[in-house]
Amino acid sequence: MKHINIIGIGTGNPEHLTIQAINAMNAADVIFLPLKGAGKEDLAELRRHICERYITRPDIRICEFDVPQRQTADRTYAQSVDVWHGEIARIYSELIRDLPEGGSGAFLVWGDPSLYDSTIRIIERVRQQGSLDFDHSVIPGITSIQALAASHKIPVNLVGKPVEITTGRRLARNGLLTDSTVVMLDGEQAFAKIDDPDAEIFWGAYLGTEDEIVRSGRLGDIADEILTLRSEARKRHGWIMDIYLLRKGRDFEE
Repeated sequence: MKHINIIGIGTGNPEHLTIQAINAMNAADVIFLPLKGAGKEDLAELRRHICERYITRPDIRICEFDVPQRQTADRTYAQSVDVWHGEIARIYSELIRDLPEGGSGAFLVWGDPSLYDSTIRIIERVRQQGSLDFDHSVIPGITSIQALAASHKIPVNLVGKPVEITTGRRLARNGLLTDSTVVMLDGEQAFAKIDDPDAEIFWGAYLGTEDEIVRSGRLGDIADEILTLRSEARKRHGWIMDIYLLRKGRDFEE
């Protein structure tokens, strides 16, 4: 039976890879490397660098493939994602079909495959279609949440209190609901619209890479600075990956 490994590779630092991830890469016949279009060449280049650094078997093949763009016109968010996942699933099906019988392939996933990434659900979508006989495993990776907390030298939670992990879209709609809120996928900079200037923000972009930028402080004091930094960095690189923690209160407060 064919086998697929879905491997978390961390947030940009090649040293984020675990020994388990490196072993899984070297057990594969093919490494599938996504290309996400103009302006995001750095993401593919990092994956290439990881392969060059850690793959020791000369017979492992690198297979690059283009990832289609998500189309949003005349569709709800859920509809656009569902159609997009279907397009990617067709590509994954072709890649898996081309594996030799009993062969193994590996997808390298930014961060951890379980956190705001859809590789697992797309692979499951391919499997449920029933036209291919394969199984799959998931290798965890360092998440952007872990990298953010490490860079700021903070714990994510306050003592005895919950943590919410959400998106910028939901933060803008629902506001702050917990004492510690981790916000991912915030293309609309929802933190600048939060009417709680005394909240603290711990922000980071390009975490784990040589381009890492971090800022922290009272939201009302540094929101504008973060907006400026984010805009400048996006123009400079052509893309941005950032994440932040919004915090209210202190340890041991009831």
